[in-house]
This record gives sequence, C-alpha cells and structure tokens, in this order.
Amino acid sequence: MHYAKIAHKLREQIVKFSGVLSSGLPKTARRFILEMIYGIQARQSVRLTEIGRALEEKISLRKTEYRLCRQLEREELWDHLTDSLCRLAAPQIKETTLLVLDISDISKKYAKKMEYLGMVRDRSEKELASGYWTCQVVGTEREGTTLLPLCSKLYSDVSPEWRGENRVMLEVVDTVSRHTEKRGIWVLDRGGDRGEILRALLKRELHFLIRLRGDRHLIHRGMAQPVLDLASTCPLLYRESIIREEGTKEKVFLLEFGFRKVRLPGRPEDLYLVVVKGFGEKPLMLLTNVKITASRRDLWRMVESYLVRWRIEETIRFIKQSYRLEDIRLLTYVRLQNMMALVTAVAYFTMAYLGLKTKLRVLMRHLLKAAKRVFGIPEFRFYALADGIREHLFARKWGFQGPNLYPQPKSGQKWLFSP
Repeated sequence: MHYAKIAHKLREQIVKFSGVLSSGLPKTARRFILEMIYGIQARQSVRLTEIGRALEEKISLRKTEYRLCRQLEREELWDHLTDSLCRLAAPQIKETTLLVLDISDISKKYAKKMEYLGMVRDRSEKELASGYWTCQVVGTEREGTTLLPLCSKLYSDVSPEWRGENRVMLEVVDTVSRHTEKRGIWVLDRGGDRGEILRALLKRELHFLIRLRGDRHLIHRGMAQPVLDLASTCPLLYRESIIREEGTKEKVFLLEFGFRKVRLPGRPEDLYLVVVKGFGEKPLMLLTNVKITASRRDLWRMVESYLVRWRIEETIRFIKQSYRLEDIRLLTYVRLQNMMALVTAVAYFTMAYLGLKTKLRVLMRHLLKAAKRVFGIPEFRFYALADGIREHLFARKWGFQGPNLYPQPKSGQKWLFSP
C-alpha cells in the first residue's frame, strides 16, 4: 500500500481519536490535544521542541513551543483526558477484567528547576535519584488479548497538595471505577495490602487481588495470626508448572498452591488467602475477595491473574521507552501531570484503539511492516507498532495539516477503509 494512503488514514484515525478525547473542551484545547497526540507519535518524544518540529508550522519553532507550553497549563486537562479515556475503554471492561495498578517512577537525575522535584527509587539504576512517582492503571485479560492503558497520575511527595500515597492510589481507583461501574478485579502488588487500601476497596464493594507482605495479620478460625504462619501451614493440594522468559533465557517454575478462608481484623467479609510456593524461599501470598471454591480451576485462575503483572510491567516499560518519558523537560507540576495524561492517551491509541475494529487491524499490519523489526513476543509488537506510526507520520516530512492533507482519489479509485 502506498505510503501516502497509509499516512492519510493514520492521521484520519488520530483526528477521530483526539476528537473523542477532547469533546466538550474549547476549540483551542481541542486543537492542542490533536497536535500533541500527533506530535508525540510522529517524533516518539515528549519534548515540546520535538513535537513542534513534527507540526512544521509556518511560524518560528520557539513560538510553537510557547503556544504548546501555555496550553499544557490548563488545570482541567488531566481530569478531562482521563475521564474521556476511561469512558472510551469502559465497554471493554468486564467483571473478570484485571485492572492492574502499579507504582512506577520517572527519574530526572540531573534536573534542578522542575517544580516539586522529589526523590525516587530508580529501578533501572537501583539507586535513589531526583524524579517523580507515577500511579498507573492498565486493564487486561488473563489471556493477554487486551491491554488498555487507562490512567496515569504523576505525583510528588514534596508538593503542597501531597496527602499520602494511599490517597493517590484511591483517587485513581475512584476515577476508573466511576466509568467501569465497579466492574473488574483490582490487582495490586505489595504495598497495596495496607489496611487503609483494603478497607477502602471493601467499602467501595470492589473486587481485588493483592499480594501480601509477610508482616500482616489475618483472622483464621476466629484467631489473629501472622500471614506467614498461615501460609506455611496451608495445605497445597495442586501443582502446576510455568515458563517465564528472563532476557533471552526461559526459566521453568514448579508451583504448589492452595488457599484458606480468612478475614481482616475488624471486618466481617469473607476473604481468601491464596498461597503459592515455588518462586523462592518465601511463599507468594495473595489476598482476594473474589469467591474461590476448592476446584483447581478457580484457584489457578487467581494465580494466573496475579502473574499477569509481569506482562503489565513490560507495558509500562513500553510507554516509558517508546516515548522517551524520562526525557520530559517541563518545569511546572501541572504541565508534567497533563503530559502524563497525553502520553497515556497516545499509548491507548497504539495498544488498543488501532485494534478495536477489523478495518483498523489492516492498517496496523501495514504499520508493523513499516517498522522493519523482527520480534518474538506477540503482545509486545507495540514497540514495532510505535516505530511504524512514527515512520509514516514523520519520515516523509509532510508536517501536520489535518486529515485532508492528500487529494481525494480519482473517480472509481478506492481508498483503504473507504465507506
């Protein structure tokens, strides 16, 4: 298929997608969102100078950058974009959809003047560095057929509005749940097992699956006991083997698993402690309020649901690497938060929107071909897809002129996806 036709259709879809996200905003804000979604993908960058170059306006680059910077200061932008994205994705969220909440970081080791710059644990360097925290939610199924970036909140523990990490996590949960009508199962790692989080999820009547730390206590048969004691004496009736890819190698894990019915201290709800041995010296302990029977199928479904977190970690890495998120160079807190919402929207366009309709999947195949990549893990074709989008949007250096950039085909000539 001709480059111009693919680029035309791709830009057309960007216009439609940004129109859904920006509906209800002023005209200048709608134009800004369209330009940002286009520019971030065309340059695979969050730097305003790069985005400005992709737009190729007939004004100086400095003026383009200033205009974009001014629009990024809109106070209502993060809320509007996040609500619109969750509303768009809501029909795909089922009762069994996993809503994986993850705390990550953006390291800005050499930054000095960015507003409310705090300290984070740089996971790649395994050391403390200047930066910001992010709380992200990705929806998925156990089979990995769906990946939906839903929400991403940038925050700093030195900002005046800081009220604690628990508050941030619950605000994100409330934002997503408001649009999904409480459907889905919230999956959290260690740190999500805090009493305040657990009680809030139970009060909101949300289903959850949370990994427990070893110093927690649960009620079993009317007595409060350390969770490690409960796990060590839990009958493990079932066995299963899994293979995990670690770099270029595959590692086989032989797992034993079982469960016990428990409660939280001071709460009446029946919960289930799922115990898995085989990953290390200490057992993996998962707490859920999703009803479990003694069947192997029910129990393994819960184990699989948590293991999906491995895939989500790669999804978050894709977002950070493909759009060079740690190269972000904005000075104010509001602009930083709004940029996170825009990057999440771009990731949703790449990972979900293009695959929603059969006709768009045809476009996706052409974009993957343009990336000139060989890849083995199907769900992480998104790295190649992001490269393919950039190739079509930027490599020809046409700039951004909206969906009507190219002349209509001659009479009788069919365009891709023409009605």
